[in-house]
Amino acid sequence: MIELRTPAEIDEMRAAGRFVAETLATLRDETKVGTNLLTIDRKAHDLIRKVGAESCYIDYAPSFGNGPFGKVICTSINDAVLHGLPHDYTLRDGDLVSLDFAVAVDGWVADSAVSFVVGTPRDEDLRLIETTERALDAAIAAATVGNRIGDISAAVAAVAHGEGYSINTDFGGHGVGRTMHGDPHVANDGKPGRGFPLRSGLVLALEPWFLATTNELRTDEDGWTLRSADGSRGAHSEHTVAITEDGPIVLTDRSFLGVK
Repeated sequence: MIELRTPAEIDEMRAAGRFVAETLATLRDETKVGTNLLTIDRKAHDLIRKVGAESCYIDYAPSFGNGPFGKVICTSINDAVLHGLPHDYTLRDGDLVSLDFAVAVDGWVADSAVSFVVGTPRDEDLRLIETTERALDAAIAAATVGNRIGDISAAVAAVAHGEGYSINTDFGGHGVGRTMHGDPHVANDGKPGRGFPLRSGLVLALEPWFLATTNELRTDEDGWTLRSADGSRGAHSEHTVAITEDGPIVLTDRSFLGVK
């Protein structure tokens, strides 16, 4: 069921959005060559406890995973791009890191993801990351009253295809509210003018993610981590966005912290 939020409810969601933004900014700043993925998860867990938030991941057990997830953040490295289960791995120079984080604050959920390179970056990795960021900007710009879901999907696809990347549509954006994953599904490819009409009060997690040379995924033995089928690297950018009569509001915006 697709739910619309009142202006007052969207204001209530800002606290979750701000906490998610601040947490990802902190984790990105502290994640370097030599950082262990389990350390990232422990830090995120500590921050959740400190503010009395509730993890959306730790008890999450959807049909596509080997649940419950058991951790509070997704850490996807290099050829892993989604649902990366934190494990005993120490980051190396040049690793491409994607952090995906969702919590509830006072019953309202916010969901966001960021990708970056620790140590010395490769040009092709920076291009991949930047493409997901531009695609997310395009998706947000298309998230206006009067458009349709397909307009968001087409905006994402135009950026990806312009850089020569193919697109997997199995996983994409989604509705956000009292739960992390709700209707509607927002694929990262689609036709403009199609799909559910965008109305004021609709809150969506928009999340372009691309793989360097394929659109096919494989699942790790942990039952969660999704990797490229050919070993090429992936990147993922995501924000929670509220659609309003005055335009889209990025609830997980990190720009006030001086970071993307």
